[in-house]
Amino acid sequence: MPDPPISFARGAPAPELIPAAQLAECAYAVAEREGAKVFAYGPGVGYAPLREWVADQRGVDPARVVLTVGGLQGFAFHAAEQLARRPGRVLVEAPSYDRPLKILAREGVEIVALRMDDEGLDPDALEAELRRRPEPPSFLYTIPTFQNPSGRSLSTERRRRIVEIAVAHRLAILEDDPYGLVRYEGDAQPSLLDLEGGELVTYASSFSKTAAPGLRVGYFVLPADTVAAFEERAVSTYISPPFLTQAIISEFIERGYFEPNLARVCAELAARRDAMRQALERTFPSGSSWSRPAGGYFVWLELPSGMATADLLARAEAEGVAFVRGQDFYPLASRLGLGSVRLAFSYETPERIEEGIEILANLL
Repeated sequence: MPDPPISFARGAPAPELIPAAQLAECAYAVAEREGAKVFAYGPGVGYAPLREWVADQRGVDPARVVLTVGGLQGFAFHAAEQLARRPGRVLVEAPSYDRPLKILAREGVEIVALRMDDEGLDPDALEAELRRRPEPPSFLYTIPTFQNPSGRSLSTERRRRIVEIAVAHRLAILEDDPYGLVRYEGDAQPSLLDLEGGELVTYASSFSKTAAPGLRVGYFVLPADTVAAFEERAVSTYISPPFLTQAIISEFIERGYFEPNLARVCAELAARRDAMRQALERTFPSGSSWSRPAGGYFVWLELPSGMATADLLARAEAEGVAFVRGQDFYPLASRLGLGSVRLAFSYETPERIEEGIEILANLL
């Protein structure tokens, strides 16, 4: 039987990185202990013990924490609330996570992509856009730490500058941070939420990268005056969140499994990142360049000048290797990212990563 394709397209943890046995143990424990409570409807803000843990981690009042079905559902709610004055205008990084771009495009929103470099979003580009247009944008969407798709992180100096700009312009920010704990080297940087305090910054994260994506447990730390509207939208959409999965994550933390599992995941992923980086250095032609993430799931690859990814993707898939085109992480019709590639190293073993990178290098 032939080997399955090598996937650099899947921004997901490999099955062997998911602590299935411990999660099953936690699921049985909470179902037996709490009974009907975790199988019934409940408050739209989510399972109280987990909300309290998140609040303690983020240093906020638990009343500001809302649990969501993954981080992306919360983005859809947040965007819908922020974009009441359609057609709105939302600022994003260039490149940016493709799913929010699709949600915004579906809502008929004008998406303004701001340049970034190896230090993350360029504050000068943000300030220039705010001065260029007198009407205020709905919000800035940013992934400042180990960004999807680029793997880049916003420097601490730039974080402070962006917060200063936001305060001066009363700019709302949605800080998406699903990868922040998946760090392999260096010290953690302050979040935009920490620097600003939470009046303008909404902070989002999830347990998809630190425990299990299939449980679909995310959370938002909201400005206090937006919680009621957020909860009302959640309740009117699906009545009640899935309390069982939220209780499983809470039990996973309570039993002391979370930190050791995170350390294991980080060690495994660091080895995969190193395998990809070393294979790129060993095999890729001159003129190529790539990001050097200190955590997260992704490497952003720039092909030599004049090379486009559309043809490369078709030939790579014929050879059993998949990746995502860079242009998919820019607003439609922007014509940006044509020579770029997002490579995810989270799903494959180091050996298959090396094999896949060599195949791509040979195709180039």
